[in-house]
Amino acid sequence: MILCHLTHGKKRTSDLKRCMPGITQKMLTQQLRELEQDGIVNRISYNQVPPKVEYELSEYGSSLTSILDSLCAWGENHIIKEYGDKFAVLEDNVLNHKTVINQPASVE
Repeated sequence: MILCHLTHGKKRTSDLKRCMPGITQKMLTQQLRELEQDGIVNRISYNQVPPKVEYELSEYGSSLTSILDSLCAWGENHIIKEYGDKFAVLEDNVLNHKTVINQPASVE
């Protein structure tokens, strides 16, 4: 999930936490550290007050984008197959925005 969110650009820890309300701060921090150690994520620390840290996909991490897109597409198809409506199952976030279709007003 972290990697999927980072494919949409840099995120602060608080942004990632907001995108994944079910994750604990401890687990998020642990996963970010592991991804950084593996060279998949870059940690950008700004020398300012208050301190600011952002995370982004590294060049190496960006090579996962097509794989992540394929996994997301498969997951979406699976949810539709199993539940019929993905929006009844998924949380509303940037990874699964509902598309609003303008329908003409009915004529009586």
